[in-house]
Amino acid sequence: MQMMKVVHLTSVHQRYDARICLKECMSLSENYLTFLVVADGKGDEILKQLNILDVGKFHGRKSRILDGSKAILKKALELNAEIYHIHDPELIFVGLKLKKQGKKVIFDAHEDFPKQILTKHYLPLVLRKIISICAEIGERFLCRKFDGIVGATPFISKKFLEINKNVININNYPKIEELQIIDKQQHILAQVCYIGGISVERGIKEVVTALTLTKNNVSLALAGKFHSVQLEQDIKQEKGWGKTNFIGFVGRKEIQELLSNTQIGLVTLYPIVSYLDSLPVKLFEYMCAGVPVIASDFPLWREIVLKHNCGLCVDPQKPEEIAKAIDYLIDNPQIAEEMGRNGFKAVQTEFNWANEEAKLLKFYESMIGK
Repeated sequence: MQMMKVVHLTSVHQRYDARICLKECMSLSENYLTFLVVADGKGDEILKQLNILDVGKFHGRKSRILDGSKAILKKALELNAEIYHIHDPELIFVGLKLKKQGKKVIFDAHEDFPKQILTKHYLPLVLRKIISICAEIGERFLCRKFDGIVGATPFISKKFLEINKNVININNYPKIEELQIIDKQQHILAQVCYIGGISVERGIKEVVTALTLTKNNVSLALAGKFHSVQLEQDIKQEKGWGKTNFIGFVGRKEIQELLSNTQIGLVTLYPIVSYLDSLPVKLFEYMCAGVPVIASDFPLWREIVLKHNCGLCVDPQKPEEIAKAIDYLIDNPQIAEEMGRNGFKAVQTEFNWANEEAKLLKFYESMIGK
């Protein structure tokens, strides 16, 4: 019997995106003939049972949205699949054109797009508000036409339930086998780490400043990509940069190695509208590795951290609070170890990809039966 064909489409995300490629597509490839169409200019590839197809790289936002979308639609139609799964708001019109061809289409809402627009500081404030309102209206009108919606957080899923009746919440939780640390490395110099995109809103300045305020001798392992060259230059002028080991972008294996050498994981994002209801994957990756966390004191994050006693919450815009939390965990290693164990237990039972995979596969089965 021939396997049903499903195609995931993205013009924005990298081909090895943890959620799209390494979780959703890899899980689906066990049951379906699965393709991932990307636009990065790195060529076609077969990753285990997943077929990755590249439509080429498009330079600039305008070219990516216009030319990239056309190329992705062309490739999608060539594949002639039963189910298409789109991952970017800019591909919504591609999804609608596939619907006109009689295809089943799923929209995967990774973020609250209208709220995210409000954080784009390169746009004038008035223009941001206008675009955000237009995006909200467009989202409500267009996304009801899709066969299903996948929300990346409970907040996003709840929002889309007002638009589309067929919504499933698939959280971006870690694969336990990827990040579980068997042998924790012991070091004289304490190391904290931050893994992810590096920007002002993600609290990089406060974290680097906190290194100069700790009583203990602490280093920061910084893994990720700066959002701008100017920001990188500015941060490297900070006094705390001398205690920072900048690693740059790292793959999954390198993340596991980094966490095995880390005593504390930082996720101190600013309280902006697009972060308050988010579930940052780095929080759960730290927990999966048995690393106690220092997280922003948002209601949703506080509920997770305090319920499972896996770390501390701080005001992310106060370096002295971050420094105090770092010192507390270093000065109380038994408490820190217990918090690390608690975090891992929570991932084992609740915050893991195996649970989300089961939900995703069931959702696809329901799509086939429609």
